[in-house]
Amino acid sequence: MQTQDKLTDKQLSDEQSREIAETIREELARRRMSRQALAEQAKLSLSTLEKVLGGRRPFTLATTVRLEQALGVSLRKSVVVAAAPPAANDVAPDSLGSYAHRAVTWLEDVYITLRPSFGDKDAIFAYRTEIAWEPKVASLVFREGERTDAAYEHTGEVAVPHQSGFIYLVIIKHGQHRVITVSRPTVSGEMYGIISTLRAGPGSQLTPIAAPIAYLPLRNIPKPSLGRVAPEDPNHALYRQHLRRTVEEPFALFLTL
Repeated sequence: MQTQDKLTDKQLSDEQSREIAETIREELARRRMSRQALAEQAKLSLSTLEKVLGGRRPFTLATTVRLEQALGVSLRKSVVVAAAPPAANDVAPDSLGSYAHRAVTWLEDVYITLRPSFGDKDAIFAYRTEIAWEPKVASLVFREGERTDAAYEHTGEVAVPHQSGFIYLVIIKHGQHRVITVSRPTVSGEMYGIISTLRAGPGSQLTPIAAPIAYLPLRNIPKPSLGRVAPEDPNHALYRQHLRRTVEEPFALFLTL
């Protein structure tokens, strides 16, 4: 225990501390996240966070690990520390971003998923999505449920690459692809982005379609509405506000000719 304490209390070099501080500031700006919120998630005092980000105190390994877990990203680009490697079934494959389970636990949740209805221009389609770690495939997976079109409920893999800062919910079935690209969660846990899929038409007609999509933690919606949510529904205005946020902030862009 004493040896482990010394390891986690180890101070990083000034160069390493500067690199980590810069990465954290970039993540905070990208997520529109306050330092107070990050300090709370990492279980650090705001004073400690302010000092290390301001260069008045070097980062320790213990502080860095807490911040990595809170942000879900690797901060130690040039830090070499002897440590036991994660178990083989605790790291996602390279094709999904090579992330460790412990680094993405902040994504595991049950969400209300929102997108425009493909059949009714005034309605919003809402259903349930769970994101959880699946040991059998060593990655996060997502499972859709409580869709009114149950035949189209999907289960797929979650990619979390460090480079782009976005999250990808991917389904590849018999060569057919369906991709959802969303931002990393905001302070209150929402994710916003684009769904690219096929719209089912009459008979066997399919048409490529893209639309804004939003994932809201279930705990944030006291009485969620599911299915095709019409304008008269009590949650319609709130749902519409979240979908509009996708393009107004913008978390995603839709170009027209």
